Amino acid sequence: MGTFILRWFLSRTVRHAADMCRQVRKYVHAQRDLLAPEKIQEISKAARELKGAIASGAKLEDINARMKNLEKVANENLLPYPSASLRENIEVFLVTGAVVLALRTFFFQPMAIPSGSAQPTLWGITSENFNGRSDVKFPSGLERIWQTCWSGVHYYDRIAGAGGVLRVGEVERVWKFVRKQTLWVGEEPFTFWFPPEDLAPRAGLADGQMIKPGEEFIKLKVVSGDHLFVNRMSYNFRHPRRGEIIVFSSDNIPGLIQNTHYIKRLVALGGEHVRIGNDRHLIINGRRLDASTPGFELVYGFDPKQPPQKDRYSGHVNNFIARKYAPYDLAPNFPDEQADFFVPPGYYLALGDNTMNSHDGRAWGYFPQDKVVGKASFVFWPITSRFGWGYR
Repeated sequence: MGTFILRWFLSRTVRHAADMCRQVRKYVHAQRDLLAPEKIQEISKAARELKGAIASGAKLEDINARMKNLEKVANENLLPYPSASLRENIEVFLVTGAVVLALRTFFFQPMAIPSGSAQPTLWGITSENFNGRSDVKFPSGLERIWQTCWSGVHYYDRIAGAGGVLRVGEVERVWKFVRKQTLWVGEEPFTFWFPPEDLAPRAGLADGQMIKPGEEFIKLKVVSGDHLFVNRMSYNFRHPRRGEIIVFSSDNIPGLIQNTHYIKRLVALGGEHVRIGNDRHLIINGRRLDASTPGFELVYGFDPKQPPQKDRYSGHVNNFIARKYAPYDLAPNFPDEQADFFVPPGYYLALGDNTMNSHDGRAWGYFPQDKVVGKASFVFWPITSRFGWGYR
């Protein structure tokens, strides 16, 4: 056996011969109920002779002769397949699909950032409404296609014909990743491909709105959120660490949208006491986290003289600080800097980096450890400064 393995690695002819034996055996097995017994015996004899030559360490000339004989016998006795090339292509496609599915299930799962709660580390969908801005010109042709494919920038602009009342249709899923949405101005339809779920609100449009004849009623720029791979493998060998960006399932977690995934930064582990100081720093079991804490270099690298702002690193705010800048409760679990929040054993606490615009553990609390899917890994699209591992 050891000699065969060595020859298999060193000789292309031996590898080709072994593969031929395997292929012929597969075809005989598939056609066994269609072939006469004597034909099966003849093919099997030729295959055994080739296999014996390989196992005995015969010269390459002898192996080549046995291969030619097996090919001749197989061609004479096996039934030809209709559309053989199509059959092979389908087989390759199915094998490739199985490999991709296995990689997705056990190693790397693709994910699109759904919201802006992780900004500015990872970005969700953003948009800019240029309605009424005649000074802004959208690109066209190849430049527009290039920006969409490379940078994830989509431009939506349409001019009404006869005008009329606006009707906003539902987003339709044409295929798994292909969506479209139709807006009607009077009886004139306008179809938009790959729209965000809230296209009309982003563009400042609403059902029943009156559109004038010849009016450019939509002029919207939308930038796709980051798409990344989730590393499902690492946490099979170790526990998540504080400061890592993790992805977890929302199933059966009160206060969250169900049957989806959330992405947050892990800040506290089971058995820990957590407070959020008025200086916007976390205090874990009496220890204050700062920019020297692994995973928090950017989160706590903010200027303490500046107020907390959306889409900027501003540390973490408790509810007392949040209410100074927002008219709603962001952190009911942390009403002030004296509030002590305990994370039970077997649970985690995760917060969003966009502290002024994040629905996170400050509001809905902790979640079970077994809900963790994996660790945020490689950003594969769009191609921005965050591409690859260009984020923290």
